[in-house]
Amino acid sequence: MSKLKVYNSITDEGLERLLTENKFLSPEELAQAKELKKAQNISLYEAVIKRDLLSDENLGKLVSEELAIPFVNLSKVSVEPQILKIIPEIVASKHKIIAFDKSEEGLKVATSRPEQKEILSFISKKTGERVKIYFATEADIAETLRLYKKDLQQSFDDLLKEQIVVASKSKNIDAPILKIVDTLIEYAYDNKASDIHIEPDEHSSVIRFRIDGVLHDVLTLPKEVHPQVVTRIKVLSKLRIDEHASAQDGKMQATLPSEEVDIRVSIVPIVNGEKAVLRLLSSRSRQFSLADLGMLDNELKIIEEGFKHPYGMVLSTGPTGSGKTTTIYAILKILNVREKNIATIEDPVEYEIEGINQIQVNPKTNLTFAEGLKSILRQDPNIIFVGEIRDNETASIAINSALTGHLVLSTLHTNHAAASLPRLVDMGVEPFLIASTINVVVAQRLVRKICEKCKVSYTESAKNLSDKISPPLVKKHLGKSASVRMYKGKGCAVCHSTGYTGRVGLFEVLQVSSAIQELITQKGDAEMIKKKAIQEGMTTILEDGLAKVQSGVTTLEEVLRVTVA
Repeated sequence: MSKLKVYNSITDEGLERLLTENKFLSPEELAQAKELKKAQNISLYEAVIKRDLLSDENLGKLVSEELAIPFVNLSKVSVEPQILKIIPEIVASKHKIIAFDKSEEGLKVATSRPEQKEILSFISKKTGERVKIYFATEADIAETLRLYKKDLQQSFDDLLKEQIVVASKSKNIDAPILKIVDTLIEYAYDNKASDIHIEPDEHSSVIRFRIDGVLHDVLTLPKEVHPQVVTRIKVLSKLRIDEHASAQDGKMQATLPSEEVDIRVSIVPIVNGEKAVLRLLSSRSRQFSLADLGMLDNELKIIEEGFKHPYGMVLSTGPTGSGKTTTIYAILKILNVREKNIATIEDPVEYEIEGINQIQVNPKTNLTFAEGLKSILRQDPNIIFVGEIRDNETASIAINSALTGHLVLSTLHTNHAAASLPRLVDMGVEPFLIASTINVVVAQRLVRKICEKCKVSYTESAKNLSDKISPPLVKKHLGKSASVRMYKGKGCAVCHSTGYTGRVGLFEVLQVSSAIQELITQKGDAEMIKKKAIQEGMTTILEDGLAKVQSGVTTLEEVLRVTVA
């Protein structure tokens, strides 16, 4: 049997039998997964995940039951560094095996390949411990392997310092500068940074990483090294190295152990030199399902009803960096079947999706959102994604496309869901057309999640909370007692002492009901529409945030940071 057909210790045939016997998937869903498996030459397990038919955790539990081995989700376990290092990194990486706990039962070991009896026996003999085996998925193991890198910050800093010393004595770009740039990208990737900022100031060059939406200073380089680093980035991005007075945009690619990472590069001249910002477009960012993003079950149902219509419009709204595009991509992933012709017009195309025709906006050739949308309509599409509705022309074409039998997905910049509808009216779209075409509007923000490795609980008085948010909201979402149980991260090596790891969305999902349609046609303002939506059961972003505070997902400070209380 080919190795390709075995993933997470189960064959495609075995997984198909389990999914069928347990009725986890309908025959139609199974057929979709098998079609994707064949098209992309991947395992059935991976195809089910890619199609968002089941989560990796649920599939892992199914496999572990079949193998009669207890299941563990390592992302929810606090792994002590001294336990992790019982198994050397090179062995853990090669054999997909993690030591995660030690008790009277012995050394607890998680693996996605429990059939490796020899290595498990070797670990037992080497440690003198009885080994208790748990099953973890390949994706979970891969993510946990990054814990070995957490203690390498000092090593990376030492390496950079060593290279900086060599580079500062050199007049040209050679190995030291190459190593500095490569190390910065690798370190940023391992720490799940979305952006690298390389900023010159008067006396030095400051390196900052944006992690979970917040910028962190990570390193200071000597000022004389900065131009060489920027020049190296220009070379990799195919930008002009002799241009220092104009802004330049480009792309580059970094080959890392786990994937090829596309990097979007922006270089602009500032007072003290040229500033470079590198946006890491990792595939990890697009592996989320709608449920993973943090939506409630009732919100998921409304959104699914909205995008399962053969025509109409689904809008995602929120400020820059709120995850709008990630939400749309999660929907596109579900809609992406061979029977549908899907086309997008984006600025920029951040991720390439197999099977979807993606067009990059290019003002130099007059390829704007509006012109691109006109071209797409001549390509016989079923589904269209317009990266952003910015002007009257784009809004009018998108609305008319939704009226004439197309499903249109797009984004807007508004503070809450209800504000999107009057915004379209302000753009010159007739209210009755908006009422006829919009199926659902999703507004969102991103907040940092409390680090599971160092989460602690504490109590806060309801009186203190009432100073921050209205007393009725405190009682409704956080309880009616005099003190409220809250959670926070105390800070650890895993979260770089921030108390947070990862992000989750806060959502409000507005379904355009007949009552809302009537308000739109009457040119009702955003507050009137919002009030009616709340009466019909819509949860506001703030309320969604408070629910996540109460359940220990995030903190009140995070929710207040991104919402207007």
